[in-house]
Amino acid sequence: MSTPDLTPALSGSVTAFVEGSSTLIVERTGSGSDVFLLVHGLGMGRSVFAELARRLDGTVVAVDLPGFGAAPEPELPLTMPQHADLIAAHLASTGTPPVTVIGHSMGSQVAAELAVRHPERVRAVVLAAPTVDAGARRVARQALRFLHDTASIDPRVVIRGVREYLRAGPHIVRKIRATVTHRPEQVYPRISVPTLVLRGSRDPVCPPVWTRSVADAIPQGELAEIPGCGHETMIRDAAPAADQIQEFLSRI
Repeated sequence: MSTPDLTPALSGSVTAFVEGSSTLIVERTGSGSDVFLLVHGLGMGRSVFAELARRLDGTVVAVDLPGFGAAPEPELPLTMPQHADLIAAHLASTGTPPVTVIGHSMGSQVAAELAVRHPERVRAVVLAAPTVDAGARRVARQALRFLHDTASIDPRVVIRGVREYLRAGPHIVRKIRATVTHRPEQVYPRISVPTLVLRGSRDPVCPPVWTRSVADAIPQGELAEIPGCGHETMIRDAAPAADQIQEFLSRI
């Protein structure tokens, strides 16, 4: 196993949590009793949350999932439930109180699994740009939607995304398959905590019908849109998402 890069991305303290062949890179920043757990999307890493982390009022725990960001490749790409179990094991090992888990894109699938498989670890859930649309669960269809989204966003976000995808390594196709074959719609009805579903109003990857169905499937789910934003939602400009999240939490 390669040595993980423990360079801070959010100006916090960085550690590596290892179970078997899987390494989770964890960065903690901020302070306060409210704890936010940030879970990135496919081909990304914790660095995409730098601005969001600064805008959240509390302790922020941001992770690089195994084989993403600075985390070394596991023997095999993890499934969404396996990612959730690894995160839960880390939270248990550190005595972290129940978190508000914020998952972006693929990270929303991990967040949903964490809330269902380890409810004692989760206070609330934010599903930002939740994938995968059950009506378009094919790799080619998803790729076309991502390309459509990429054409309309800030070039700086594209450059960051390309860099992170290159870091995702030679098993990116297997990781995409693990994402697309997951069935989050079977998980949503079992989330028992308040959940905010966030959608960028210009997001072609997560169409309105899909995101509405996600919110409706969750017993305490609600939907909010971020105007003028695509699939990157809180990456390009984190302020609107941070405001929505803080307002949501003030009501629970």
